[in-house]
Amino acid sequence: MEYVTAVPHPRSEAAGPTGSGRRSLAAALLSGALGAAMALLSTRQNWASGTASVAGGDFPLTASGSDVTGVPAALAIVGLAALVAVFAVRRSGRSLVSALLALVGAGIVVAAVLGAGDSSALDEKAAAASGDTAATAAALSHTAWPYAAAAGGVLILLAGLLALRYGRLWPTMSGRYERDGTPRPRKAKPVDPDRPEDIWKALDRGEDPTGPDPAGT
Repeated sequence: MEYVTAVPHPRSEAAGPTGSGRRSLAAALLSGALGAAMALLSTRQNWASGTASVAGGDFPLTASGSDVTGVPAALAIVGLAALVAVFAVRRSGRSLVSALLALVGAGIVVAAVLGAGDSSALDEKAAAASGDTAATAAALSHTAWPYAAAAGGVLILLAGLLALRYGRLWPTMSGRYERDGTPRPRKAKPVDPDRPEDIWKALDRGEDPTGPDPAGT
């Protein structure tokens, strides 16, 4: 006769969080790394272009994302560091780093959107090209690269939110090597008293070759 029990299988409760932890971990790593790469790449591209009036006619001007604002690139580097640090800390420390990661993403979004229509970098180049401190750039045009940087910030923000929500389920770097936070004792190797090289190796390891056999023989 087959019996049916209402008692859940011991592993059924752990299966859910473990699966969620793996999926969220993969999503956070992918989002954070991709977002930082997008933000860094976008700041190296041209965000705006225009012209400056000089004696010989119109002089073309371009401004990269780093010319407009250095905030997205700097925050992207901080975001990469925070993404790695999430796995190096535990408990409250992990929550703080996760919150920092989310704030980094939000900061990149704000800085990129504000820089999308900024012409101050082009005005400075126009003044330098014309020799007139009051000169401004003309025929302004802007590219979509600032919004690509903002999209990268959104991905980093998503990584931070995932870390805040599921970070407690993720492993830590030290977990592979230490279970209780203490280094594992080094197992002594057996020494053959008839082999001088074994005795010297034992002395180099700080072991007593004249002591009892660690194997108990």
